Amino acid sequence: MPDDAEPALVDAVVFDLDGVLVDSETIWDQLRREVAAEAGRAWPDDATRAMQGMSTQEWSRYLHDVVGIPDSPEDIARTVIDRMSVRYREHLPLIDGAIAAVTRLAEHWPLGLASSSPRALISAVLDVSGLAPAFQVAVSTEEVPAGKPAPDVYLTVASRLGVRPDRAVAVEDSSNGLRSAAAAGLAVIAIPHAAFPPAPDALALASMQLHSLDELTPEVVLTAAAR
Repeated sequence: MPDDAEPALVDAVVFDLDGVLVDSETIWDQLRREVAAEAGRAWPDDATRAMQGMSTQEWSRYLHDVVGIPDSPEDIARTVIDRMSVRYREHLPLIDGAIAAVTRLAEHWPLGLASSSPRALISAVLDVSGLAPAFQVAVSTEEVPAGKPAPDVYLTVASRLGVRPDRAVAVEDSSNGLRSAAAAGLAVIAIPHAAFPPAPDALALASMQLHSLDELTPEVVLTAAAR
């Protein structure tokens, strides 16, 4: 990180993973629906949006309790995650501009990752993409008391980075992710996913809204922090 004036406003940047760096939200949805269909269960209209940002323990419990899949939450989670791992090995769906955006910001600030994916999948994405060295800290919601929209994962990332939450900027896409980062006290940049746009009230929590990672520059980060 260069010795310049930028840290006066921002001490770190924290990325979400699913929907921001990897286009995985659709795959998660497909696989969860697949497991429900195999169990003969109908898919509730609000299930997809409700599970975005949940920890593994939370979404597997949701599939058991709300969707009605009879397997235990642990078995449900294992099935979905195993299938997700296979998909990643076949093709890692990096979002256009992900590597360039991370590299750009890593030249100016320490980077953290606050993800609802399990640790094994976070590690797989970072290793396969080659982005692992860019992130000083990566935390899964599996490792904190509550998943998004609770602030736990962002507070933990900020703590491990050694920065105050109000001196960090988050990059998020989903309703629960935006709410989580804002509740933790971070300034938030929203890059909504076209297939799963955030709710208006969640989007209103963002300091700035971008259309793509190509627009995510150090200047934009500083502007978001100043608002």
